[in-house]
Order: sequence, then structure tokens, then C-alpha cells
Amino acid sequence: MPIGLPERYPSTCALPFNRESLEDEFQLATPDQEPAEKGVWLLLYKQKVLTISGENGPELPTDPSMPKDADSPYLYIGSWQGRPCRMIFLNEFNADSTDLTAHSLHAQNPQIPLSIISLAGVGLMIQHWEESSRFCGYCGKELIRLEKEWGKRCPNCEQHHFPRIHPCVIGLIVRGDEILLVRKPEWASGRFGLVAGFVEFGESLEEAMAREIAEETGIEVDNLRYIGSQCWPFPSQIMNGFVADYVAGEFKLQEEELEEAGWYKLTELPTLPPRRSIARYLIDKAEEFLHR
Repeated sequence: MPIGLPERYPSTCALPFNRESLEDEFQLATPDQEPAEKGVWLLLYKQKVLTISGENGPELPTDPSMPKDADSPYLYIGSWQGRPCRMIFLNEFNADSTDLTAHSLHAQNPQIPLSIISLAGVGLMIQHWEESSRFCGYCGKELIRLEKEWGKRCPNCEQHHFPRIHPCVIGLIVRGDEILLVRKPEWASGRFGLVAGFVEFGESLEEAMAREIAEETGIEVDNLRYIGSQCWPFPSQIMNGFVADYVAGEFKLQEEELEEAGWYKLTELPTLPPRRSIARYLIDKAEEFLHR
């Protein structure tokens, strides 16, 4: 099983955190379908996944003693390589007192299999849903699980609630032989990426993309083309990737969102997002979209 991120992906479906990148190793199931047999643990600490060292590299730990410093009880989430997979979040992690190794999902190139990176992403989204769905948003009563579904039901007002995936747009803008790169103040020093944002009420994805570009940079685009999407578990988005052509306008940055923007030739690119993101996927494919 390859370790780390690949240099290229055949399509956006193969990006980290998307179901395809789990390589058929994981089958999602609901907690009420938990089997009796032992299995493996998806141990998460903050936004890190914990592994043990196996014959072929990092692996999920198998049947350890129940961790004593967990934030919440464990949750059965499906099967991993044919074995039950149970997830648990830890309050603390001390690498010196265990044979477990922590891998940050935000690392430039985590040294674990892509399938484990993606499984951890699934776990983060499930945890976000569990934390945000304890009580009914209509009447405030505690929710109960629906059988064989990730949805929940309110026993008081009978409203049903289901996991909320938030749609976002992200876009590569091209002008001749250049691409537009932007920088948010909270990003790692010197790193640039692409314009992105959440879809608003009543918007199509294309309308949202054009609006975000205009609001954040002050420029106008057209000829928007949908390229693909990526699940983004920080905490629960679906990133919809576009390419658009520059039409007109000079930079007028939305200061609360961006601190810098510029046009770059592919031979003069600054530090880019890691290859785990659809932003980098679009940048790496930019050659296909330039107008020379």
C-alpha cells in the first residue's frame, strides 16, 4: 500500500477524503449495525489520526484496551478491511508513553496510506455531525437515532435531522498564460491558493463562484467550467471546483478575506497548497486551461 500523497490524481474523485480514495477498504455503516466481533480502532486526537507500525507501514491499531482519556464513548462506523471499525476521540495523547504515532491531516504529506488519511476525514465529519445533532433545532429535545441511517429523530416534535454537508466553491481564474493566486492572512507564511467560499441562499454553484471572485478580488469572470469536487472534513464541506476566464477589472481586495493577490506564470509560482486539496489539483492542471 503506497505511503503518502501521490504526485498526480487521475480525477478529483481520487483526491484525499473522497470515498474513492478509500480503495474499497472501508464500508460505511451506522452505529446500530455494530457486530459483536473485535476489529480495529480509528483513534483521533484533535485533527490527527493515530496508527501503529505494521509489517507494511502504518496501520490502524487492532483491539487495544479501551482508551481511558477519550472525549466521548466509542462509535461503530463501519468495516475496515473486512473488520469492524470503531472510532474514538482522545482528550490527550502522549507519544512517549505509547507505541502509537500521531499523523496530522494538515501535514504537507502525511506519511500514512491515502486510505487512512481519507478514513480519518470520514471520522472527523461523523464526529462533527454527532456533536452538532444532540438536540432538536426545533424544540430542543434530545434526538434519537433512526434505524440503519445516520439521521436522527426528535421524539417530541417528530422532526427528522440528517447530516449537513455545506456546499462551497473554489476556482482557478486564468488570464492569457497566467493564473490568479490569492493569500489569506491565516495561511502558512508565503502560501498562496485559490478564491473560495460558501454558497448562499438561492445561488447556483456557478453564480456563487462568480460572486466570490468579484467580492474578494474585484474582478469579473465568465466561461465558468465545473471540473470536479472534493469532500473537505474541516469540518463538513463539499468543495466544488471551477475554472473561469478573466474578463475585466483591477484588484480591489476584500481585506477581511484576503491580504494579497497576483497573476502568476506557471514557471514563477509561489508556495502552493499541499497535494491533498482540490486547490492544488486545479493549479496542477492549469496548463490545460491557459489561453496562449
